Amino acid sequence: MDIGALSIVTSQSRVQELAGISVMKMAMDTGKETAAQMTEMLKNVAVDTNVGQHLDVMA
Repeated sequence: MDIGALSIVTSQSRVQELAGISVMKMAMDTGKETAAQMTEMLKNVAVDTNVGQHLDVMA
């Protein structure tokens, strides 16, 4: 293999690697945002401690 072809193959390999890393970072950022949103949502949920304490049964 000549130097030019080796250079092209190396460059293409590097571009593929960088693209894969970029996609992985985007996925991780999306996961972090989703987790933060869910945490905030759970903090804002009103919890009624009386729900489920009594069962009214009529025969």
